[in-house]
Amino acid sequence: MVQPYTKAIIREKFIYMLNEKPMNKITVKELAERCDINRNTFYYHYTDIYELLSELFHIELEKVIDEYNDTLSWEESFIMAADFAVDNKKAIYHIYNSMQREELVDYIYSIAGSIMNNYVRRISKDIDSYEYDRVLISSFYQCALTEMVLRWIATGMKEDPEEIVGRIGKLFDGNIELSLKRSETLKMNEGSSKF
Repeated sequence: MVQPYTKAIIREKFIYMLNEKPMNKITVKELAERCDINRNTFYYHYTDIYELLSELFHIELEKVIDEYNDTLSWEESFIMAADFAVDNKKAIYHIYNSMQREELVDYIYSIAGSIMNNYVRRISKDIDSYEYDRVLISSFYQCALTEMVLRWIATGMKEDPEEIVGRIGKLFDGNIELSLKRSETLKMNEGSSKF
């Protein structure tokens, strides 16, 4: 019981500190002091700050996956997933401008992938589309959403993500389903099959 509590406190204080200053300015010593633990306790749970960051993103990704609901649109799912970034804009910006940018990119890419894979799977349930095409469609939207989020971060996170994602959803409404229906009529190379 003490171990999960200690790790939760470390993550909480780490996010708080990331909202205050750049990642390269956060030391294990200072983080341990903020948590009222000694450095050895930190090192008992984490190898370094980077492992802590990786775990933090993993936990946030798991939340998104767990909260995914088959009744949600991809837009609603993505907006729900953006809550962490909106609540911690400075922390996200500090990570984006650090040597750990790849960790953030992977996190955003994984979230976009999870949301789009689940959405395409749900929409394609009654459509006789090729598995190859379902993967292609999911991947296309995953890459597009990832790049949009990265541009949003790079430009200072000024726009409201709910407004942007909602508008994109309206502009592209029905395109995924239409693409899946087109897959039914397209020919594939030998060995390809519909699932």
